[in-house]
Amino acid sequence: MKFKIFLLVCLISSFAFSQDFQRFNVEGKIIVESSELGGITVFNASSNVGTVTDDRGEFTLAVRLNDIIEVSALQFQNIKFTVNEDIVGSKSMKVFLIMEINKLDEIILLPQKLTGVLAEDMEVAKPFSPKLDALYYGIKHKDEFEFAQDYSTQTVNDAIGREHMPMVNGLNVINVVDQLLLPLFRSKVKNKEEKGIPEVPIEAVKYYFGSEFLVDNFDIPEHRVEEFIHYVQRNNFDFSLLNEGKEMEFLELLNARSVAFLKAK
Repeated sequence: MKFKIFLLVCLISSFAFSQDFQRFNVEGKIIVESSELGGITVFNASSNVGTVTDDRGEFTLAVRLNDIIEVSALQFQNIKFTVNEDIVGSKSMKVFLIMEINKLDEIILLPQKLTGVLAEDMEVAKPFSPKLDALYYGIKHKDEFEFAQDYSTQTVNDAIGREHMPMVNGLNVINVVDQLLLPLFRSKVKNKEEKGIPEVPIEAVKYYFGSEFLVDNFDIPEHRVEEFIHYVQRNNFDFSLLNEGKEMEFLELLNARSVAFLKAK
């Protein structure tokens, strides 16, 4: 009897183990600033199996939890990320490649909208200390702006130069604000010269990325993004926040005003 029970436990454990480690196909899409979407290599370094995107930037790849995925394109440095539970659950991913952001091997990875895997957390100046999976991947933990202190947590202060900002899964958060959010908000400023705002045209793809960021991280409805931008820039808005060097203060303001905006609807 003991042998039978032991055998049953082994069989159940073996089945559960095989389920956890069985690979499955995910549907992916690469979105880039250029029109050349085909021929981008997407390689599963954990299984040594890869594929290339079609002319629409789409691909199918077999993965499992914690697999290492590498993306290679001629105009970008090679980038990599880890398959997390969001990708496993959705069986899909999107990879946004942006020229300026990818100068430092940076990537915006999305299973469906803005979700992904977090390699490390960093803590920034209070009172705005978000978990970066909320900032970066759009996992909506707006009421959980605290960190669990662990070996990977890093503290950031004003003495750290921009070039030394900590990277999160290859992501420089300051660059994301500079390249996505600031152009989005600058584009709606009237009398830019008077307010000291540079006249920098925003490409359609960056407008989309920035709008998507607001939708997924601050719960702004898609059809109200422009309304929210105008709302933020009213009520004694400090336009100097749209200049470089005040990125985290700007995020703090967005967080506070998004709460007020949604309550006022």
